Amino acid sequence: MPDAPDITRGYTASKDDLQKRLRRIEGQVRGIQGMIEEDRWCPDVLQQVAAVKAALDKVALGLAEGHVQHCMASGTPERREEMTHELMQALGRLVR
Repeated sequence: MPDAPDITRGYTASKDDLQKRLRRIEGQVRGIQGMIEEDRWCPDVLQQVAAVKAALDKVALGLAEGHVQHCMASGTPERREEMTHELMQALGRLVR
């Protein structure tokens, strides 16, 4: 569905929190880059990669929850089936 400036999304109310989380993740990724530059021990780097992945998963789950609660709950039954299919495709790409 195309974006429109006057439409609220499931994450609109928590946009500030999402932005804060994403900035923190961005900092973690920069930290990993620094660890690589410094030739840090592989298990330490991998631990940080796992932390970034977990943080991104939390963001993704929050977005999915907002989509279900806001968009799908208020959609028409006909549109809900299409939105369910779209969400499942997106979640499938997420867990690959």
